Amino acid sequence: MQTAWNDTAPIYRQLAQQLAGQLLDGEPPEGAPMPSVRQLAQQYLINPLTVSRALQSLVDEGFLEPRRGLGMYVTEGARARLLRSEREAFLRDEWPVLRERLRRMGLQGSDLDWGNTQ
Repeated sequence: MQTAWNDTAPIYRQLAQQLAGQLLDGEPPEGAPMPSVRQLAQQYLINPLTVSRALQSLVDEGFLEPRRGLGMYVTEGARARLLRSEREAFLRDEWPVLRERLRRMGLQGSDLDWGNTQ
């Protein structure tokens, strides 16, 4: 998988965000193992140390747990905690900017096509 990394954040942070997005989608499910560092490094074409840093950041946030000799596993409740964290970050950081942009353009909620994205 070729991922376009950018200069806005360190690659390990971008990978951690990408993996967190997959966790939000339920991949892998809670209690299941994550792919190995080597598998992820090969998949994303990056250094295994970068992958290790990304996984460690997800461990530090409580979304993964290391199991000695077995690898990293998705913690129970990780998706709910991640969803709560992502919602809080969106409402704190992104929504005010988006709301102001919509106001400037004169757009109302009724102007937006919310569609059925489920």
